[in-house]
Amino acid sequence: MENNTRPADMRRINTPQLAESFLSEQVAQVRQQVGDKKVLLALSGGVDSSVVAALLIRAIGKQLVCVHVNHGLMRKGESEQVIEVFKNQLDANLIYVDASDRFLDLLAGVDEPEQKRKIIGGEFIQVFAEEARKLEGITFLAQGTIYPDILESDGVKAHHNVGGLPEDLEFQLVEPLRLLYKDEVREVGRALGLPASMVERQPFPGPGLGVRCLGAITRDRLAALRESDAILREEFDKAGLAGQVWQYFTVVPDFRSTGVRDGKRAYDWPVIIRAVNTVDAMTATVPELPWAVLQAITGRVLAEVPGVCRVLYDLTPKPVGTIEWE
Repeated sequence: MENNTRPADMRRINTPQLAESFLSEQVAQVRQQVGDKKVLLALSGGVDSSVVAALLIRAIGKQLVCVHVNHGLMRKGESEQVIEVFKNQLDANLIYVDASDRFLDLLAGVDEPEQKRKIIGGEFIQVFAEEARKLEGITFLAQGTIYPDILESDGVKAHHNVGGLPEDLEFQLVEPLRLLYKDEVREVGRALGLPASMVERQPFPGPGLGVRCLGAITRDRLAALRESDAILREEFDKAGLAGQVWQYFTVVPDFRSTGVRDGKRAYDWPVIIRAVNTVDAMTATVPELPWAVLQAITGRVLAEVPGVCRVLYDLTPKPVGTIEWE
């Protein structure tokens, strides 16, 4: 394993030219390290894993085997985007595993947030290990480790869920982004030609929508969460807020409130909008969104999302509230 200390004189990768120079160096290093062997990658669709995948495709092509596990807790269109970009556009050697039912069945009735996290993370490892064992000739495991991960967790990127692979799967690591900060990873992603929606993707928790569908996850409430989140993102894009607000998403809690629909009493869920600005995620402020944007989101959610009768805006800064609800 190479030294994971970032050199003091390493230039910040903040221009397309520097990104291309970095890519040339890393492509050469990957080819030297891997040779003619195969590399396995858990491709979540997040910024780090997507940039690693595109970099390795440039370096070793079909020697890279990407496994994308859809745990049923992705945002709307995310798995489809992974397939479109990597399989259809980049001609990647991509294995798509739809394990939605498997995850959601395990999560049925589980309402404790930490237990949900453990189930999702543990089952991801199981699914990924099963797919790995089906493959022959895999010598290396690629990870989207970046420099803050090394500083904060001693080189183990737990949210990629590969740190706990069974011992019989003995892989050598390939971590071409390990000395980069997140903004540098995005610059490299742009140089690789990845779509802006993937390169600029917001922070997304490892358990996905599982920690935004509060309490015990149900399929109907999860569907309402996915649709309301998509509406929120569409309206932020239209209003030009996507690049101005650090993170934004919806939450659907596990309780109902009284409403009126078509002249009859309804007993449906609320949708909570969460939007924050932050520099380091240790503290966060709540932006004052334009009233017209909030009205547009509210109107669409109430008209287009079944089972919802209220839309709320969370005004709580961090501290006291955390960014995520669970």
